[in-house]
Amino acid sequence: MLISLALLLLCLPSEAQWYRLRRSAEEKNPAAAADAAGRDRPHKPQVPEGTPMFYEVFDGDTVYMDVIDPVWVFPRGRKMKGNDWRKDYKLVYNFNKVYPYALAGRRMMAQVDSTIAADVTRSSERNSYTHDVMMELFHIFEKDIRSMTVSQGMLLMRLVDRECGMPPYEIIRTYRSGFTASFWQMVAKLFGADLKKRYEPTGMDKKTEQLVRIWDSGAWEGFYYSIYFEYPKKTVIARDYLQSTVSSRKSARETREAEEKEAGIMRRALETALED
Repeated sequence: MLISLALLLLCLPSEAQWYRLRRSAEEKNPAAAADAAGRDRPHKPQVPEGTPMFYEVFDGDTVYMDVIDPVWVFPRGRKMKGNDWRKDYKLVYNFNKVYPYALAGRRMMAQVDSTIAADVTRSSERNSYTHDVMMELFHIFEKDIRSMTVSQGMLLMRLVDRECGMPPYEIIRTYRSGFTASFWQMVAKLFGADLKKRYEPTGMDKKTEQLVRIWDSGAWEGFYYSIYFEYPKKTVIARDYLQSTVSSRKSARETREAEEKEAGIMRRALETALED
């Protein structure tokens, strides 16, 4: 037994032999040696990444919470049961741009009716006031409307009918004159539009009516995001109220200048329509 133990001790390498063997291994494979040395060193603490989340602790359990915007999920690989609004993305885009103008028009029309009922006593006052209103509307909206496409302009006219209860032709004829309404109807015809055509919520404007209901329900931003994967750009309107009053015009010269401005606007509109 002692002889066996002595032989075993003689077979074990000494410390110097261990050192020589380790140096020889490092020279043959330096990458493995460096990896082994790295495992021996303590690791640096890792810095957490990401965004902190709100949480609450319920009965010792930590529950993390977040708010997810509502989206519309469309199935793949089969036909949609309802409307696939991705096919009508142009209508959605145009509606988002022009519907705020129709809402502003409704508020302005209510203001005009209220002013006429309270302050107008003579037909001359009514004519002067409605003329000033028309010129003010041109001043507020002309630049924005000129930047619209033809399809956006046609959609706006139909939405104006929905919000105001009258097509554009009847609005112009009621508040201005039949001649002015006929002139703008002629210009609209040159662009392929019709100021007399009524809004049809159950007919050709059925999809537009659905968009109005989505807007009114407060779900417009989520609906728009589900189609474009970005939130809608908000239409900024300078103001949705009128500054014109019944007594705002004080001289014959102002009347003449206002009529000249109206004639110039009508002439430019006709020239633009003929050019297109």
